[in-house]
Amino acid sequence: MSNLLEVVRQGDLLLLSLNDPHRANALSPPLLAELTEAYRHPWRSEGVRAIVLSGAGRHFCAGADLEHLRSLMDARPEDNHADSERLRNLFEAVLRQEALTVALVQGSCVAGGCGLATACDFVVAAEDARFLYSEVRIGFVAALVATYLPLRLKGADIRELLLNPEFLSAGQALEIGLVNRVVPRQELESQGEALVTGILERASSESIARTKRLLLAILGRPLDEALALAVEANAEARSTADCKHGIATFLETKAAPRWR
Repeated sequence: MSNLLEVVRQGDLLLLSLNDPHRANALSPPLLAELTEAYRHPWRSEGVRAIVLSGAGRHFCAGADLEHLRSLMDARPEDNHADSERLRNLFEAVLRQEALTVALVQGSCVAGGCGLATACDFVVAAEDARFLYSEVRIGFVAALVATYLPLRLKGADIRELLLNPEFLSAGQALEIGLVNRVVPRQELESQGEALVTGILERASSESIARTKRLLLAILGRPLDEALALAVEANAEARSTADCKHGIATFLETKAAPRWR
């Protein structure tokens, strides 16, 4: 990894930090590649149960590197397609990462940066955070994020977010479900850690991974197909070691296991 992305392992946590604050952590091609590699890695098989993403400096992420986009204005269609695929690969890697994923957001969180944060399972926002899908401001389309925003938002809010390019305050983002928590800026890291700790103590890592898989699999499917997938997930979960341990522990102690 270069110094554009800091990676620190702390026990069962992986801490990632966007580290290009002078450019508001814009998603340059090198940073995009490093993020994709990091999120594609099968961390859970190595004992990592949660990945926490933050951004250095005043702002979480300014979105795409516009100088890079400008360099592609006269490129061949296949070059633009390949570049779009690289962004797809990042979002898909975050969505399919089986460890719990959390974003800690301060300052501006714009366009592709907003897509990166909201692809995570949980978003903890500082009170000064502002969220914007700015694509239509510059004649662009927030195409990729439209595929997974239904995991967070209802249809009317998705339309408002993508068609009316105005900043949302942290409080407004919380109100519609774009973020999960809003905390004072000085408490962003500690509150993020508390959220992760609470989840990892109370929830099975295996169950988290299987639930995340199912939510992606049933997204947008007809009811009968979604229910069929849910039946399979329900039945398969019963044979896992975690499920057997959880049920046995509860029957013996009348309390759920402490998973961490």
